[in-house]
Formats: sequence, C-alpha cells, structure tokens
Amino acid sequence: MSSRTSDSITSHDRLANAIRFLAIDAVEAANSGHPGLPMGAADIATVLFTKVLKYDPSRPFWPDRDRFVLSAGHGSMLLYSVMHLAGYEKVTIDEIKRFRQLGSLTPGHPENFVTEGIETTTGPLGQGIATAVGMAMAERLLAARFGSDVVDHYTYVLASDGDLMEGISQEAADLAGHLKLSKLIVMWDDNKISIDGPTSISGSTNQLARFAASGWATAAVDGHDPEAILAALEAAKASDRPTLISCRTTIGFGSPKKAGSEKVHGSPLGAEEIVATRAALGWESPAFVVPEDALNGWRAAGAAGRATREAWEARFAARPAEERTEFERRVAGTLPAALEGAIVAAKEKAVKDGGAVATRKSSEMVLDFITPAVPEMVGGSADLTGSNNTKAKGAKSVTPDDFSGSFIHYGVREHGMAAAMNGMALHKGLIPFSGGFMVFSDYCRPAIRLAALMGERVIHVLTHDSIGLGEDGPTHQPVEHLAALRAIPNLLVMRPCDTVETAECWQIALQSTDRPSALILSRQNLPILRTDATAVNRSAEGAYEILAASGPAQASLFATGSEVSLAVEAAKLLEAQGVPTRVVSIPSFELFLERPAAERAKVIGDAPAKVAVEAAIRMGWDAIVGSNAAFVGMTSFGASAPAKELYAHFGITAQQVAARALDQLRQA
Repeated sequence: MSSRTSDSITSHDRLANAIRFLAIDAVEAANSGHPGLPMGAADIATVLFTKVLKYDPSRPFWPDRDRFVLSAGHGSMLLYSVMHLAGYEKVTIDEIKRFRQLGSLTPGHPENFVTEGIETTTGPLGQGIATAVGMAMAERLLAARFGSDVVDHYTYVLASDGDLMEGISQEAADLAGHLKLSKLIVMWDDNKISIDGPTSISGSTNQLARFAASGWATAAVDGHDPEAILAALEAAKASDRPTLISCRTTIGFGSPKKAGSEKVHGSPLGAEEIVATRAALGWESPAFVVPEDALNGWRAAGAAGRATREAWEARFAARPAEERTEFERRVAGTLPAALEGAIVAAKEKAVKDGGAVATRKSSEMVLDFITPAVPEMVGGSADLTGSNNTKAKGAKSVTPDDFSGSFIHYGVREHGMAAAMNGMALHKGLIPFSGGFMVFSDYCRPAIRLAALMGERVIHVLTHDSIGLGEDGPTHQPVEHLAALRAIPNLLVMRPCDTVETAECWQIALQSTDRPSALILSRQNLPILRTDATAVNRSAEGAYEILAASGPAQASLFATGSEVSLAVEAAKLLEAQGVPTRVVSIPSFELFLERPAAERAKVIGDAPAKVAVEAAIRMGWDAIVGSNAAFVGMTSFGASAPAKELYAHFGITAQQVAARALDQLRQA
C-alpha cells in the first residue's frame, strides 16, 4: 500500500493532471497529435521535473543543467505542457493553443532549433535515446577535463516501446553499458501499446533482461505511483551503471473509454470523451485554463532551480580565469586562434613531402596538426580505426574507467555512433568526428539527417569512397552514396583531391558551426596537385580552376576527389592534340552552389566542350555543369578487382574523358 498522504496525493495529481489536460486540449484544438503518451506519462514527468531534474527555466542553457530527452517525440505535448507550467518564458499558453500550427513554437515533434529549452530534435524513434548516450558521454569527457565542480549533471530520457523496438536502441544501450555511463537514466513508458495495438502482436522481448545483459542497472515500477518513481530515480542516481526504469503506465490515463488502447495513441479524444475524462479526473477547469494552485505549484518547482544554478555560477567564478575562459570558449563553440596556423603547417608539410597518398591518410596527417590546436575535438571510428585513419598521433582512447582520452572506439555500431556524435555536439563543449566506410553511411543516414536538420557541427569521415577501394567489391563500393548525401539539405559534403585540399576541407568543417560535414576520402593513393601552402582556402570556394589551359579554353574538365588527377591527365592528352584544356576541382557542390550565379558562371566558363568525371552516378552534376555536358562515371554497381582494373573496366580513364571532350568539339 502506498505511504503517500492525502495531501501529497492531491498535490501530485493536480500537477500531473495539469499536464494531461493541456495536452488533451492542444491535441483537440489542432485536431492532430498524440494525447495518449502525455496522459500516461504525466506522473513520470511530474516527479522528474518537480523533484529530481536540475534546471532553471530562466536560463535554459546554463552549462551544468541536467539534460532531458523526450525520445518518444510524438508525445511532444508532454514536454510543451511541462515547459509552460514550469515557467519557460517563450512557451506561452498561446503557443500551447497553436500546437502543430505553422510558425508556432510547439511543432508536432520537439525541435531544438524552434523551441528554446528543447535539448534535441526527436521524432524518429530510437534517435533520442541514442543521442542521449552522446550527451552522457560528453558530460563524462568534459568532467574529466574541467572537474566535477564545473561539470556534474545527469541525462534523463523518456522512451517509448517504439524507441526500444528500433535497432539503434541496442547499439546505444550496448555502448552506454560498456562505457558505464552511470549518469544516464532512461525511463521507459511501458504502456504496452503501439499504433497497431498491443505490443504483444509484434514482439515479446524482455527489455529489462536485454538492457541488463548490456551492463545496465534495471528497475520496474508502477508509472502512476510518484513515490515509487522517485525512489527508482534516486536509486538510479546512486548506481555505477546506466539505468533503465520500466514505468508501467496506462496510455491515455483517465479516459473512460480509450485508456489502455491504441485509440488514444495518435488521435484526439473527441469532445464527448474529453468531457468524460474531465469528470473522471475531477478537472473542472475549461480548455487551456490551469487552476491557480496547480500553476503555482509548477512555477515554484521551476523557480527552485535558480539557487542551484547560481551556486554553480559562484563555484565557476572562483575557478582560475584561464580555465573559465577555455571552458566558455568551448561551450560557445568558438575555435582557437591556433587552428589557422595548424592548417598552414599541414599544407606546408604536404607540399614539402610530395608523393602520392590516399586522402584517408592525408586526413590522418592533418589531424596530427589540428587536434593539438583544437583540443575539444573528440574522434572515433566504427571498428575501422586503421582504415579510416581517424586516430591522431598521441590520441588516447577513452575507456569505461578513464574519460581523459579523445578517441572513442564505437565498435561496429555506425548508427549509434552517428547519433551519439549528435548528442555530444548538442551538449556543447566538444567537436565530435568519427570514421566509417562511405558505403555504410546508409546505416548513419537518419542521424546525419537529424544533425543537418538541427544544424549541429558533427564531422563524418567517410573513407573508401568509390570503386577505387578495389577488391572488396560492389557491396563495399559506393556508387549512389555521393548523390544521396548531397541530397540532404544543410549537409556539407566535401571530396578533396589531395592532402592540401583535405586540410582545407577539415578547416571548413571545423568552421561550419551550423551544419554537419561529410569528408569523402579515398583508399587509393592520389598525387599532390596543389603546391600552394598559404592561408588562402581555395576549397572554400566550392570549385576553382586547378589547372589553366594553354590558351583560350576549348575544353573544361570538372572533377572531384580521386578523379581530379585523372582529369589533369586527360587535359594533358588534349593539350597534346592542340586543344587548350582547363581543369576545375570541385571539392564541394554545396559551397559552390552557395556562390552568386555570376561567380559560378565564371568558374564553369564558356568552353565548347564540357566533361564532368566522378566515380559515382551523374545525379546532381547537371546543377553544376548543365545537362549538355558529357559525364564519365558509374551507371551500375561495381565489381571485385584491383582498383586500376576497375577504372579501366568501367571506362573512367583519362583517355575516355579526352575522347568525350573531342566528341563534343566535333559536334559544336
């Protein structure tokens, strides 16, 4: 039997019901949304936000706040209701009334770039819990650098059955358990209902056993018993492992006819059922009206965090000035002044050394220069460290017992890795980057897309970028992947042709604070084409003339990455036949297309023959060179053979590029 007093029951229920009815009314007004989760999980949220969570609505982004992630983003009205009730200034009752309307601060799913105080955009199930793993990792990494007086907070997640069904949840759970992320606490809204009906029709996994097998502490409580919820959360905070708490709830709690069924999952209750639910829960206030006692209780809970925040600020102010400045710089995302010198030094070494080198190796060489200059960079790899070359010289691996390192072994968990990097970037104070084979960017795509949507600085090093990887064959050879990545809005895709361009692309990626980047790198060796080692970043232009014609150009050749050197060879063949030919390197379509039309036209030029070459499909090239230009590339999957043989087999050769240019000249 519960030990709660009558007063505590009344007080808690009033606070929880305030969440329920704001959600009910907002979904009804929008005639769209998911009332079931906010109604069912209101008790969990009430305990968390009034008894446990460290936050201050008046300073939504103070660095040592606890993080809360609503992984079950479809239940967004739970979060909006709590934010309004707790006193987040911008989430007004008018914004609650505008739920799911164009331009509102209460969109259908939580969007951190829309609503101040939302930690991360969620909606695609599984992403939230995996992103939260990255936030918890960031907390440990920064605490190891600045101490627990400055960095000491928890990451809480509210996850649904669907979140745990998604495969990414296992990648995230396995990684978090291995790293012993004890400040990560996941509350599972265990209502056993999905859109199609009871979860038993599609699964029978013992989720607590699954997480326990991955190294988590687990607990099971009545999700409508606030004292049991609070006790479980306090126990979780004392654990030396991450914790999953199964909170057994009734979806649509309080609805006489729809509670406990899929009917309340994703549809408004309807006017008649809302009246019945108000009567069942003793809620007499009209739509969108919160009784004074409930609102005051919530506002007091929100205001209680101010003293904690001010105490942190006092502790922080007592730290040495140099340490404070460095911490604030990292949290603000400002790059250190030493970066530019490191980039120039990397270029100078590349030009001095000369010789052919794979751009994946070029990237490693650049990292050796820039990671000491930018200490907030945290690298990693999906079990391909020696292939991706993402571990800089002297980089120390992070282990479960030592987070002072700067390199994370993610294991074969590309999707979880990409989402965790999003979490680290969202946390602030770190710049995450990691490596994987480009073909497996498909596994990362949902998380990459979210990074682009949120505008977060996350850097993906994608190597083995074409048929040039050779013998591993078509399962590992990207063909359509460049086009697929370029199709994601706000993702910066860069394919450098040599070490100098690779250094410039790293500089661009680090300076791009409002979007993620993908560095597309070769397995095969490529010659040094750029011999200038200045502070000027030509790759930032997106496209530029890397080889001038001997006279007025009759042919312009356009290429990216490993095919730039091939285009240079083709230009030599054409020049030998009396055809003045220029070569344009295009390290980034996105950067080039952002330039004014007149500048782009000047780079493209007016040569009668135009040929683009890339060991990938043509999709996307017409926006650069026009549909009348010839294209030398791939139209099928690759094959298993040495790289040189594959280039010849598929006709991606200097001779073929020259021939296509001559064909165009004959037709001109």
